[in-house]
Amino acid sequence: MYWLYLGLQDIWHSPWLSLAHGLVVAIGGGLITWLAHDRFWLLASAVSGFLVVAPVLATSLYAMSRAIERNETVNLRLLYKTWTQWQTLQNNEPVNYWCLVRFGLLLGLAGTGWVMTSSALITLLTPVPIQTPLDFIRHVVLSPHHYLFELWLMLGGLMAAPVFASSVVTMPLLLDRQLNTLQAVLTSWKVVLTHPMPMVLWALLIMGLSMLGILSFFFGLIVIVPMLGHASWHAYRDLVDTRGVPERIPRLESV
Repeated sequence: MYWLYLGLQDIWHSPWLSLAHGLVVAIGGGLITWLAHDRFWLLASAVSGFLVVAPVLATSLYAMSRAIERNETVNLRLLYKTWTQWQTLQNNEPVNYWCLVRFGLLLGLAGTGWVMTSSALITLLTPVPIQTPLDFIRHVVLSPHHYLFELWLMLGGLMAAPVFASSVVTMPLLLDRQLNTLQAVLTSWKVVLTHPMPMVLWALLIMGLSMLGILSFFFGLIVIVPMLGHASWHAYRDLVDTRGVPERIPRLESV
C-alpha cells in the first residue's frame, strides 16, 4: 500500500533513528523468547500481545513522521521530548499529553489481559504441558481431539478487533491534536466504520508483516517496526480530517 511506501521514505530520511526503534523491539522479542523458551504457551501469548501494544511503542515514530512532514529537525531531542513531556501544557491547554499515557495504559492492560487469557486457555485445555513450538503444533494446532486452536484464534480475533478499531489512528491523533482519549477513540472507530475494507486490509498487513518479522527470529522487525510506525502516521493523515481541531504543540525546553 501507499502508506507503506511513505513509511519507507520516512525511514530513508532518518534511517538510524528509525531503525533503532526496530532494533529495540527485536532485542525485546529475543529477550522474551530467551526467558520463555521452555514455556511456549507463555511465549505465544506474549508475542501475540505485542501486536496489541505496538501503537504505543511507535509513538516517537509518529513524532518523527510529523516533523518530516513539517520540514522540522528530526533528532534525539525530538524523541526525548516525545517520551518525556507528557505533562506539558501549551497556553493553558485543558487537554494535555497525559491522555497518551492513559491510552497507553489501556492498551497495556488489554495486552496483559490477552496474555493471561491465552495462557490460561492453553494450559487448562491441553492434556500435556506446552513447552516447545513442537508441543504447540502437536497438541494445539494439529490435535484431532479438540478444537482448541480454532477457539484460541477466535478468542484472539474477538479481543483484537475492538482493540484495533479503538487504536488504529488514536495514538497519532492524540500526539498531533488537542483531543481527549474518548474523542480520539471514537474518531478511530469512525474511521474503521467509514472505511471497513481498507481497514481490514490494513489490519491483515500489520499482522502479516509483524508475524514475518517474528518468524525471522525478530531480525525482520528492525525494518518492519519503523515502516509500520511511519506508515500508521500517513494512514492517520489520509483518513482523519483534523481541520478545526487545535494542534498539540509541546512547550520547547532545553535538554
